[in-house]
This record gives sequence, C-alpha cells and structure tokens, in this order.
Amino acid sequence: MVLNYIWIAFFLIAFIVAVVKLIFFADFTVFPAIMQSTFDTSKQGFEISLGLTGVLSLWLGIMKVGEKGGVVNALARLLGPIFARLFPDVPKGHPVVGNIFMNLAANMLGLDNAATPLGLKAMEGLQELNAKKDTASNPMIMFLVLNTSGLTLIPVSIMTYRFQCAAAQPTDIFVPILLATFVSTLAGIIITSLYQRINLFNRTLLLTLGGMSVFMASIVWLFSRMDAATMNIAGSTTANVLLLLIIILFILAGIRKKINVYDVFIEGAKEGFSTAVRIIPYLIAVLVGIGVFRASGAMDWLIDGTGLPSDWVGALPTALMKPLSGSGARGMMVDAMNTYGADSFVARLSCVFQGSTDTTFYILAVYFGSTDTTFYVLAVYFGSVGIRYTRHAVACGLLADLAGVVAAIGVCYLFFATS
Repeated sequence: MVLNYIWIAFFLIAFIVAVVKLIFFADFTVFPAIMQSTFDTSKQGFEISLGLTGVLSLWLGIMKVGEKGGVVNALARLLGPIFARLFPDVPKGHPVVGNIFMNLAANMLGLDNAATPLGLKAMEGLQELNAKKDTASNPMIMFLVLNTSGLTLIPVSIMTYRFQCAAAQPTDIFVPILLATFVSTLAGIIITSLYQRINLFNRTLLLTLGGMSVFMASIVWLFSRMDAATMNIAGSTTANVLLLLIIILFILAGIRKKINVYDVFIEGAKEGFSTAVRIIPYLIAVLVGIGVFRASGAMDWLIDGTGLPSDWVGALPTALMKPLSGSGARGMMVDAMNTYGADSFVARLSCVFQGSTDTTFYILAVYFGSTDTTFYVLAVYFGSVGIRYTRHAVACGLLADLAGVVAAIGVCYLFFATS
C-alpha cells in the first residue's frame, strides 16, 4: 500500500533532516520540536475527528433522505443519454448500465457508502462483457476515469473539515470545487474519448458537454467581473442558497416517495457518528506523520526548493498526495488549514485540490485489483475482477488529475487571491 511507504518516509526523512541540522547546524531544538509535534498532532487529530460528528451526522442524514427519496435514481435517468454515448461497447438495456449510472450519481452526491458497492457491481458486470478477462476494456477505463475525475456536487466532507478548523465561511469553497471538478471530469472524458476514438461531435455529447462548459464559463465570467469583497459575498451566498435548496429538494423527494423523512434522517445520521469515530486512527496517523515531517524542517526545505510561487506552493503536498492516497491528501489538507489558517489562500487551495479529483491508484486497486502495479491494494474489496493489464487507464486518470490541479489553481486565484 503506497500510504505505508509514504508514512514511513515521513519519519525516516524527518529523522535524517533532524540529524543533519543537529550535527552540522547545532540545532538543539529540532528533536524536542519533533517530539512535541507528535503530542500536539495526535491530540489535534482526536479533537478534529470528534468535532466532525455533528456535521457528518447532519449531512449523512440528509444524504440518506435523498437516497431513499429516489434522487440517485433521478440523476441516473438524467445522465442516461450522455453515458450511453460514452459507453458504446455496452449493449443498450444491459443491467450493468443501471449500476454505472447509480454509482456516478451517488458519487456526485457524495454518497460514498452507496457508490462503492455499486461501482464494484458495475465492474463485475463490465467484466462479464469483457472478451479479454485479464485486460481492461474500454468501458472499464471510461468508468474508472469518470470516478477518478471526482465530479462532486456536494463536497460534504471538505466543508465539514473547514467547519471544524474554524473557517469563517466553511462553504466558500463550494463553487470553486464545482468548477475545478468539472474541468477535471471534462478533461478525463475528452482524453479517454480520444484514446478510444469515441465521437465527441455526437449531437448528444456536444450539446451536453458544450452546454455545461458554457454554463461554467459563464460563472467564471460573472465572478471575474466582481471585486474581491463582492465576489466573496456572492460566492458564499450562492453556495449556501444551493446547499439549502438541495436539503429542501431532498426532503420534498422523500415526501413524494411517502417515506418517513425524520426516521430516515435519523438512520443516516447514526452513520455520521460511527464514521467520525472510525476515522480517528487514520487521521491521527497521517497528521502525526506530517507533523513530524514539518517539525523537522523537511517540509520547508521541500517547499522552498521547488522555486514555485510561495502563495500556493504550500498547498502542493495535497495535490501530489491526492492521486496516491485519499487519507494522506486529507491529512495534508487539514495540516494546511492548521498551519496557515482555514481562511488562508493555501488552505482554501488545499481544499479545492482535495475536492477536484479522486484517488486514482486507490480506485485502480479497488476496481481492477491489479497485481502488476506498485500501488496495488491487496484485496481491498471482494469484488476485485482481477484485471492485470490496465492499458491507458493510469495515463487518462492522471491527466484528468492534472487538469483538476491546474483548474483548482486558476479558480482559487479568481476567488481567493486577495483574501
């Protein structure tokens, strides 16, 4: 598991850097600082995890209402025509089509618990259609890229972390993430379609992708004409109105389905508590590793050595970690908010990096179960379909990630450069 090597590297590199500073620079404070960081970050990780309980319970409850209210099914029907063109090798009406749509719709709504089993079931269905059982098919790769590009309508977890880190407006990254993740997804679709020779000038694809691109470009144009103060107010107001509207729509969907909205909300909210408790060891492990690395001075050497602009290079570790490890990138994001302040440019950019793409190699391991890649995660899920040759899946996934990173930087300069 790649995170294992990264976590070990944090400590080993920190120790080497600390020894060099002690011997050659007579820095007698570095080792006490490192040990103090282990205590501080472990306490911090525990406090953050517990503080997430309330907000996670709220949003997982709302998501459960939406799920039971048929919102996921509605999104799947809405996306049907375009995805039929993106998966031309999948027979029309095949059962796997429903699983693909449901997985992508669940991902867009941030319903990870629902999305993962649907994704694994979709991969099993695609494997049944696959002529070469050890080689990824075109539909498999397109499905992977759509997952790694991470199109998200509601970045619940990121807003929750920002709330816990005392951000003035935890939702102010909602619109920037929406823009960045759209660019990542669009790039992934275009790149993979070129590899697979899918006709992007098909009327349905052209109208859908073109229309969405014009809409997103209009948002950028509108915000670019505002001054910094107006932009912050407009961005925050838009995000909060949309989020409240989503809550109202989910409740109305539940009423329409004649479900007990309150009981369903409680059912989902219970998952929020268990989720918050479950992430405690993972968050502490990552934060302690990063804290040791930073306290040794290794992080400063790494950042200063890049020669990149100082106003955003502090967020670069999150971007570099994201394709490798979701929990590692989450730890980097939290570390950036704690180090620079939740409302700093670096912290906001780290949040947008975190929300603009998904974890490429994790998804590769989960959905393909590849035994020939360094980033293989052994039997993460039972649904591994045993693909050994991933063809252009990694290249397309990473290029989509890169597009998301570039878009995140540009969008954050537009929204937060003067903050």
